[in-house]
Amino acid sequence: MYVIIVGAGEVGRSIAANLEETHDVVVVDQDADVVDELTYSLDVLTIRGDGTDLEVLREAGLEQAGLVIACTDNDETNAVVCGAAKATAEVFTIARVRRRTLLETWQGSQGAFGVDFMVCTDLLTAQAIFRISGLPSAHDVDTFAGGLIRMAEFDIPPESPIADRTVSDADCYDSLTFAAIFRDNEMVVTRGDTVIRAGDRVVVIGSPASINEFADEVATMPEEAEEVVIVGASEIGYQTAREFEDHGFRPRMIERDHDRAREVAESLPNTMVMESDATNSEFLAREHVGEADVVVAALDSDEKNLLVSLLADRLGVDRTVAIIENPEYADLFETVGVDVAINPREETAEEIIRFTRTDHTEKVAMLEHDLAEVIEIEVGEESVLVGREIAEATDDLPEGVVIGAISRSGEHITPRGSTVVQSGDHVIVFVDAAVLDEVIELI
Repeated sequence: MYVIIVGAGEVGRSIAANLEETHDVVVVDQDADVVDELTYSLDVLTIRGDGTDLEVLREAGLEQAGLVIACTDNDETNAVVCGAAKATAEVFTIARVRRRTLLETWQGSQGAFGVDFMVCTDLLTAQAIFRISGLPSAHDVDTFAGGLIRMAEFDIPPESPIADRTVSDADCYDSLTFAAIFRDNEMVVTRGDTVIRAGDRVVVIGSPASINEFADEVATMPEEAEEVVIVGASEIGYQTAREFEDHGFRPRMIERDHDRAREVAESLPNTMVMESDATNSEFLAREHVGEADVVVAALDSDEKNLLVSLLADRLGVDRTVAIIENPEYADLFETVGVDVAINPREETAEEIIRFTRTDHTEKVAMLEHDLAEVIEIEVGEESVLVGREIAEATDDLPEGVVIGAISRSGEHITPRGSTVVQSGDHVIVFVDAAVLDEVIELI
């Protein structure tokens, strides 16, 4: 498919890198330096220009395009790009927006603005924060097969009962698969004799009950979040509080600006909004913030979020989650003590990439900055898996692939070597990103 991407920021760049091998990709951006850098780093055509200019879109090949993705940092620009493209050509359009109100307007008006699919960065980020907060020690959590199956990524602390044990010894769960280990920036696809070490980050796939049981045994904090404090009434902070409210929680929020604090307090009936500077350690101690299960830092800068997270950790908070805009900070934040760092642009890129693969995959979760992916695929008659035992069929798949779970007619099946895959099954597969396209074609 011929794809035009307008906006070569982190979202656009990630999408282009993911699609370059399987699609004809054109990237449009106004920054000459960015365009030059992309020309040499990716196998895509680049054009310097304004994506809202119809002539620029035509120069990019609008008439032959099957998909236009508008992912600049400006909501209105993205809507205009999609509207212009839709009015001129028969093309599917995707717009990235930050404001949930714009998403709700689009949803309520049956595809307004010429947008066929809209992705809301702040809402996706809030949903990711909620999923991660529900599992102790989890760094990434996603659901598959309509919630029947869950994938999670956990740190293994030194005191964990599975540290220094082989996967075979540690595998005592009814419906759970050990998929992979991330260790010192390297990925290890697990086998029975793979030894799990303290400091590893383990990816497991299974039923929600087994994932929860695994979390309880692995984690240093055995209870799921009950007391939640959100620092900063930014749009992400607001959406996060709303997400927790929607699931029956009564979070607390700290906001320094008087007018914003009042506005948010009126909009969130089950959230206690406290007007204060979150870097004031006396205030934090007085309000017993240190007793919280989770503190979410959602201020307007990475540096402030780091400071708040470290203060919360020093006060004794069980878990800290920080929003970061610069993806290069992710490892730094977690190295110095922040439990989870979430990049909104990565969440957005993942959702758009998932949508571009709807012909093949039902769901996509990207791990460790797209070093690997967990994908859900409905198996067809031509799949190398159909009618064969998994132990035999996987010999025809490249290295770096693990069948993590199977959904069959609404039933979760934990795959074993003797399991036979049937046409129509939904398989959840852990895949090394380097062999992803080959695996999708085979399965």
